[in-house]
Amino acid sequence: MISRKQFYTLAEPLKLWRGGSLYPVTIAYETWGELSPERDNVILVLHALTGDSHAAGKYSEDEDKCGWWDPLIGPGRAFDTNRYFVICSNVIGGCQGSTGPSSINPETGYPYAMDFPVITIQDMVAAQVELLKALGINKLLAVTGGSIGGMQAIEWVIRYPDWVENALIFGALPKTSPQSIGFNAVGRQAIMIDPEWKGGKYYPSPGPVAGLSVARMVGMITYQSYEGMWIRFGRKLATRPTTYSPLGEKFDVEGYLEYQGYKLTQRFDANSYLYLTRAMDLYDASEGFDSELEAYDRIRANILLVGISTDWLYPPHEVKAFANQLRDLGKNAVYEELDSIHGHDAFLKEWEQMTRIITLYMENLGDEAHYVTSPLGDGELIK
Repeated sequence: MISRKQFYTLAEPLKLWRGGSLYPVTIAYETWGELSPERDNVILVLHALTGDSHAAGKYSEDEDKCGWWDPLIGPGRAFDTNRYFVICSNVIGGCQGSTGPSSINPETGYPYAMDFPVITIQDMVAAQVELLKALGINKLLAVTGGSIGGMQAIEWVIRYPDWVENALIFGALPKTSPQSIGFNAVGRQAIMIDPEWKGGKYYPSPGPVAGLSVARMVGMITYQSYEGMWIRFGRKLATRPTTYSPLGEKFDVEGYLEYQGYKLTQRFDANSYLYLTRAMDLYDASEGFDSELEAYDRIRANILLVGISTDWLYPPHEVKAFANQLRDLGKNAVYEELDSIHGHDAFLKEWEQMTRIITLYMENLGDEAHYVTSPLGDGELIK
């Protein structure tokens, strides 16, 4: 299955949630499957922090690497492209084709860098709305995503209730915890104290490679679990090349983190990392409403909320509590749990469980009488 990136430039300035506007705005996106004549089979996939629009398939037959949710999207898969028209766009503020801090500021002719406005989850979704309108779509069979993608899905069902019929949300909550904000702050600080950051004006040089690498290393720790790291690394010594250490040989987990940090510097812009983690920190789904209850009461979609047993960024008990809160408001919310040692990253690794959960839900959209959860968590629908 081959996927090709496409681009759309908004016709009008994008009004930003915290004031001001952004123009021009280009959105990179990819699609899979065929749009039905009634345009009622659309699934919008929302990527995680350093993801992009390439959720599935290859760019060419010569390329081995597939998209980040490839096992879930395609003919006969959980999001069956024989039935559904799947869309994934790169968020604004990113660096994979959509307008972000590395884009050219039309007022100066140079990259925006830190002159790029602060963007929010609300702005990301507002840009997606304009993309869909341009494609002649005004209704979504489902929105789905994990982590920051899950936050966008929450935003969709609250701000645009008439658009969304179903939402499948993995490892996400309607606001970021102080602990997560703290970890993001450490990552941003690592980038900004790197001398090569230069106040964000490092283009066209590689920029703060060391700082971004450290930020990614911190992030990768938070995406794992205590149990998973013992099983995967234990106290083994490094099995891959590492940077020099005057303190002697390094552990395997150190080599892994260095490798992950280096990999991110080869494909991601440090300024985008600053802006996107800040957008996560700022998000509060009830912002602009008198209360959480007022915000959540707007929801009309059927919702599947999936917690991850070892996720300490978005703990499963908090995801379940959110689902219960929606149920108390009379919303059709179902809770499921991924039983995994992989921590927050489980929605990008547990393909068998993810396939089963998604397939079962998509086959019985909104129908609690036929949706039976697996023997995970409390093993039943929320009462």
